[in-house]
Amino acid sequence: MTNQMTNQVISQTDLRQRFYFDNSPVRGDAVHLTRSFAHVIAQKDYPEAIKQLLGEMLTAASLLIGTLKINGRLSVQLQSSDESSLLNWAMAECDHNGQVRGLAKWKQETDEQQAAWQQKKTANEAFAELGDVGKGVLFINIQPEKGEAYQGIVERGYDNLADCLAHYQLQSAQIPTLISLACNGLQAGGLLVQLLPLSEEEKLLAEHGDADEDLWSRLSALTSTIKADELTQLDPNEVLYRLYNEEKVVTPEATQLSFGCTCSKEKSASAIRQLGKEQALAVAEEHGGKIEMDCGFCGALYPFDESDIAALFA
Repeated sequence: MTNQMTNQVISQTDLRQRFYFDNSPVRGDAVHLTRSFAHVIAQKDYPEAIKQLLGEMLTAASLLIGTLKINGRLSVQLQSSDESSLLNWAMAECDHNGQVRGLAKWKQETDEQQAAWQQKKTANEAFAELGDVGKGVLFINIQPEKGEAYQGIVERGYDNLADCLAHYQLQSAQIPTLISLACNGLQAGGLLVQLLPLSEEEKLLAEHGDADEDLWSRLSALTSTIKADELTQLDPNEVLYRLYNEEKVVTPEATQLSFGCTCSKEKSASAIRQLGKEQALAVAEEHGGKIEMDCGFCGALYPFDESDIAALFA
């Protein structure tokens, strides 16, 4: 077979490249993150293992939202169910415009906890802090701009994020899915390949014996050869070429990815209103006459003095 990939020159390193295999029900996405990932991990002094886990989660969110036809946001969230866990929770989000953000909370109060994190170097070691396989909570939140939000619980049946998410896609959507995720602490990358239901045209090809019946098994074998350093260091199109250069692969225009935060002064004001006027003013008095709302995602600071607080309840 001849290679039909479109050669694209992309100056940015943060992107999602959609691809599909001509005349087949197989499609996929490849993601690479550098600057947006660096912006996320610069907000806090994350241990190395959490940096890498956040990189995988940001990549996963960027891949999964590419499978949806919505305007909105998709987030991947992890929650520990064990009080002794060193990782409290982590989340990563991507919207339909390709804006990503992420955040995690972990325990580092004691010398023992700090020393334990220093020994952990990989995303899987941070992921293991959810507890044994079967413990901890993983879920996917989908928030369309219009319509109802949806939350899917991801079964913790594996010891890594990629296999858990691939299993979720098969169980929830009945779509065989291959997912590979990688992060080296500086860059993150990933690959998603799906076998979609046959279209009417593809059904006709299958009925006439013209379909490539070995395609999925062949692509599964090829995809399994991808290495972590290839996902983190190579442009998505180079990854696709290395894997599928003898297949008929088509690549539409790539989607640029970037860091983006949804915080605002208005949202901070809304949080203060929930306190009630008396309590809000009391909190301000305890903090020198003002409340400072800071965003953990981007570091933005929204100050409200007593006159600002009073105006919120006018």
